[in-house]
Amino acid sequence: MSVRVRRVYEPPEPEDGVRVLVDRLWPRGVSKDAARVDEWPKGLTPSTELRRWYHAGEGSYEEFARRYEAELAEPEAAELVDHVRGLAREGTVTLVTSAKEPEESHVAVLVRLLKA
Repeated sequence: MSVRVRRVYEPPEPEDGVRVLVDRLWPRGVSKDAARVDEWPKGLTPSTELRRWYHAGEGSYEEFARRYEAELAEPEAAELVDHVRGLAREGTVTLVTSAKEPEESHVAVLVRLLKA
């Protein structure tokens, strides 16, 4: 299983495989042509409420991760996780994000669940 993480502002590479945007909002300043996103499953991203709560600095990253994992356990999101996991079994999947620090964002939680 091959799951990569790249920022949407980096140019696409042939090694990216299937590019999956994992942000709820389209990244600023990036055209759809330049992003070369293959899938954009918004149901796989943190809810607006959770995202706002975390960015307001109201809780720790650990609490954010716990709440996000709970959201991903809901049936619709769990189905999307399984779908992306299936893509990763077939070839490389690159999770594309605008997060400045993907290792301390929802992307790290998602990668951990995909590889579980």
